[in-house]
Amino acid sequence: MTGTAWAAGTGGERAAAERPGGRAWRRFGRNRAAVGALVLLGAVALGCVATLPASARRYQAQELDYNRGAPRVAGRFAPFGYDILGRNLFWRCLYGGCVSLGIGLAAAGIAVVIGTSWGAAAGWYGGRVDGALMRLVDILYGLPYILLVILLKLAFEPRLIGALERWRGPGQEHAANIMILFLAIGGVSWLTMARVVRGQVLSLKAQPFLEAARALGLPTGRILVRHLLPNLLGPIIVYATLTVPQAILQESFLSFLGIGIQAPMPTWGSLASEGVKAVNTVASYWWMVAFPCGLLGLTLLCLNFVGDGLRDAFDPKSGG
Repeated sequence: MTGTAWAAGTGGERAAAERPGGRAWRRFGRNRAAVGALVLLGAVALGCVATLPASARRYQAQELDYNRGAPRVAGRFAPFGYDILGRNLFWRCLYGGCVSLGIGLAAAGIAVVIGTSWGAAAGWYGGRVDGALMRLVDILYGLPYILLVILLKLAFEPRLIGALERWRGPGQEHAANIMILFLAIGGVSWLTMARVVRGQVLSLKAQPFLEAARALGLPTGRILVRHLLPNLLGPIIVYATLTVPQAILQESFLSFLGIGIQAPMPTWGSLASEGVKAVNTVASYWWMVAFPCGLLGLTLLCLNFVGDGLRDAFDPKSGG
């Protein structure tokens, strides 16, 4: 390779390495806490997903000869012990983790789609459109999200059950319950995302590259997809990461109150609720609280560390 070609090649590599996305991921890689949390979170998620075929078969199985939920039952050992009905808590935690993580990711995805579309439309069109869209956001902010979730469940869950039974036959209550729950949580979690995206769009509209695109007569759709959306990916990724733990916590809280996922399907929140009821002065089944709450707390902590790391990495004012 000639000296000129080598210089051009290394210059191209340096230019590619200095792209904003590359710099952001390098900063994230230097954040040991965020990387460690990401590895730990991946291990928990992989453990739940990899064991899903086995946990789906065993989470309801009862050992009728259990000894007050003790970890050792009739010579068999359960890592997390048994609940008061003789069900293996290890499999129930793994299956409940799949349900909780699935609802959290689905709800966060819905919140990202709605919030990004709503905020981008408000910021791009401005004027009366902006005023009408953001006033609705302000009204929704003033309502308690639990009330909205309950209203959505009451309004749409029976209809969804009927539609699923016509399509797949009877016994679709659990599927409808899960779908309504993540739709409801996602439907009330997009408000902050809409405000953030609107602010970013208002800032980007004044940038020269967007003014040049409009001056060239490019269609609005192409401007939004090819020029505006790539510059919004950083804030969207950050707030999507922060929305996942919020959605998981909301699902766990609703399940803890008894208005979330219905028994016998477990989630980390419903397992914690069962464990709290089983802790008393007569017989304390402490493991029924410790393991579900431990997994839930660990997952939420890791997600928050990852979200903070992404926020610092994509912050254009960040040094380093």
